[in-house]
Parts: sequence; C-alpha cells; structure tokens
Amino acid sequence: MNYTLHQLQVFLKITQTQSITKASIELHLTQPAVSIQLKNFQDQFDIPLTEIHGRKLYVTDFGKEIAIAAERILNEVYAINYKTLAYKGQLSGRLKISVVSTGKYIIPYFLSDFVKLHPGIELVLDVTNKSRVLENLEKNEVDFSLVSILPKHLPIDNEELLENKLFFVGNTDAATNRTIKKVADLVNVPLIFREEGSGTRSIMEHFLEQHQLTSTKKMELTSNEAVKQAVIAGLGCSIMPLIGLRQELTNNELHILSLKGLPITSMWNLIWLKNKRFSPVAEAYLSYIRLQKQQIVSDKFSWYDKY
Repeated sequence: MNYTLHQLQVFLKITQTQSITKASIELHLTQPAVSIQLKNFQDQFDIPLTEIHGRKLYVTDFGKEIAIAAERILNEVYAINYKTLAYKGQLSGRLKISVVSTGKYIIPYFLSDFVKLHPGIELVLDVTNKSRVLENLEKNEVDFSLVSILPKHLPIDNEELLENKLFFVGNTDAATNRTIKKVADLVNVPLIFREEGSGTRSIMEHFLEQHQLTSTKKMELTSNEAVKQAVIAGLGCSIMPLIGLRQELTNNELHILSLKGLPITSMWNLIWLKNKRFSPVAEAYLSYIRLQKQQIVSDKFSWYDKY
C-alpha cells in the first residue's frame, strides 16, 4: 500500500460529512479532485470503503474502521508538528471554534491578531446553524462556540463580545416602505424566515407572536446571505442582524423599517462548557479575548453605533 496523508485527510472528511460535495467545500477542493483522491485511496483495498445507493454515499463497516485508523494517524502527525513547535518555544496546537452563521461577520476580527501572534496555531472554524453549534459544544468537540442566544440546557461559562442588534429590513422600494408604518402592517407583506434551528428565526417568530401576527405569505431560506439577497430583490421583508448589513445599508440596497419594539438586542457571546479543561492554546485565546475585546470592538465595529 502507498496511500498518502492527503488521501487519509480526504477520506476522513468524506466519512464525517457523508458527502463528496460537502467534503470538497470543507477541504477547499473541487469535487473532481476529492473524487479522484477517494478512488485512488479505495483502489488500494480489496474491500469497498464506500458504496453509492441512488445518489447517496454510504460508508461501509470496513470503511468506518479505516476512518477511525485514519483519524488516529492524522492526530499523531499533528502531535508531532505541535511538539516540534513547542520545543522551539512557540504556542502550538488546534483551536476549534463553532460559530452560528451570522457570527462569520464577527469572529474573524476576534481571531486575526491572535493567530498572527501565534503562527504555530491551527485554527478549525465551523460556521453552521445554531442547532449544530450547540451539538458540537455539548459533545465537547470544540473549545468555544459563538452564539447570540445563550443555551438554557447546557452548563456553560461565557464572555460577552459585542451587542447584537436585529432590525426589520426591506429593500429600498418606496411604495413598499410607505405601506409599512406599524408592526400590524407586516401582515400585508411577504416575510422571509431563516430555516428551523436558526437563532434569528427564533427571534423573528417570538417578535411576531408578541404582536399576535400570523404571516400567510412567507418564504424560508437556509442562510443569512440568501435572505439578504431575497430582501434586496424585493421578495419580502425580514428581521436581520445589523452586523451583516453594513455594505448593503451603505450602498442603499436595504432599508431599515422604523417599527415599535425594534431593534431587538442581545449579546454575542463566546461560550464554553463549564469546568472544561482548556488546552494551552484555548487558555491563551481566552486570556487574549479578555484583554483585547474592548479594543477590537472600538477599532472594528465603530460603525455599529450609527444605527
């Protein structure tokens, strides 16, 4: 056998995602490149590692055993690299953070300088929906998570980073905006929701319930960017976090609707499991955040105060 570490990485990611498409996205490779690596790896075994039924990929029992071995091998390789850097006196290791999708507009600014200070750190950043973020945290698969709604069912500690403001927004069509003067007028326009499990969706549904509004015209989309583009195109209105709207508001592509009870505010929080045993990297990152967060907010989010 003559498999490579790259083939092990690709195969492990395929088993984790159960999809060549998803694996290619997470590995930043093309689908054909992932398929070729999978084929070259499978050709070295007499027993199938994966099977295709319909259009779905399944990992065989043998493939699952190989995936466990691949993960063990890759972890040993990472350990060798980290020990080499540690011997040189550099902070090294993995920092794993799970972030709700809207948090992608925030977390890079709270990571950039820390990663530059410690080039031996490997950053693993998973941007997904709220349900997946909390699942990752509960399984202790990450060091930290970034959320705007603190989970009530998990024992956690937290560090507040930045205020979260949510507004009702529409596009800049004057006729539409003239018809929405109060919250009750929202029954006359299509509303665009995030998918089930999204924190933003929960906030929007709670707002409508508080005002005893039921939308008969609604659309559901699976990402903040998709919602934003739908609103710009005039397909409807939505409650959206301000943090992701800077460019569109500046370019006059979106319009904030002045309605009673808005904005809705919460806090972006970095959270971790209570009593978690931090790695040296995670401990260093938390110390960095506590020391630098106010400066980061001042330097990178001063525009926020205009709204």
